[in-house]
Amino acid sequence: MFKNPTREEIGRILKRSKRIAVVGLSDNPERTSYMVSKAMQDAGYEIIPVNPNADMILGEKAVKSLTDIKGHVDIVNVFRRSEYLLGVAHEFMKIDADVYWSQLGLQDEATYEFLKDTGRTIIMDRCIKVEHALTR
Repeated sequence: MFKNPTREEIGRILKRSKRIAVVGLSDNPERTSYMVSKAMQDAGYEIIPVNPNADMILGEKAVKSLTDIKGHVDIVNVFRRSEYLLGVAHEFMKIDADVYWSQLGLQDEATYEFLKDTGRTIIMDRCIKVEHALTR
């Protein structure tokens, strides 16, 4: 069973993080991924949309995959169904990001097992917008 960091630890992560790559970020303003990412962008975070089917989202150039991102990524925030989490985790490991974060309702034991001994922080089944609001 996976174990998330404490709320205090999550608060520290969010305070020190600046760049969030959002896997599965939709260009549809009515989708949760868009609303959550817009709120984080409005809070001062740099959002990097990861969506192979979009050119621009939230005024930012979208990339096709995590490996297309230039520079360091603090948090990879995943808005893909649970069965895709492990594949995203493999790509996450290639870019040396600090935190693998799957959104509320998304968790996968195999993904957690794959990542747990890598030295990276793993957060699953938590909304980054809600956690940001609770830890400010």
